[in-house]
Amino acid sequence: MSDREEIITTVERFFEAGKTKDLTPLREIQLNDPAFSSFSDLPPYDLKDYNTSIELEELRYVSISDYDYSITNPKISIFGDVSIVAFELKQKGMLVDTKAYTGELMEIQGRATFVLVKKPSWKIAHIHLSKIS
Repeated sequence: MSDREEIITTVERFFEAGKTKDLTPLREIQLNDPAFSSFSDLPPYDLKDYNTSIELEELRYVSISDYDYSITNPKISIFGDVSIVAFELKQKGMLVDTKAYTGELMEIQGRATFVLVKKPSWKIAHIHLSKIS
């Protein structure tokens, strides 16, 4: 597999966890290191570390049923052992409130930037997700 193929597959695995509800890959594909950081399109909006990001991603994915996503117009730039992937992102699903037994349809049009480092496989070192109003 080429670097470009491995990079986009890694990014897709991040979102596939939401579809399959197999959250194990989230810990495998992200860099468990103090250098890791993330910004999200959902609160809290502060800069998060690895552990906080994993916890929030897991909570988010288990709270959304019928989750689906599409990545369009990806641009992959590789600078040695660092890669930047920017793309348009559409996410949708049903936000489920298990206490009230209610749901709310969710659809987010957004943009995303992922920074990956090769250690020795490509790992996500930074995530920035932002909604388009």
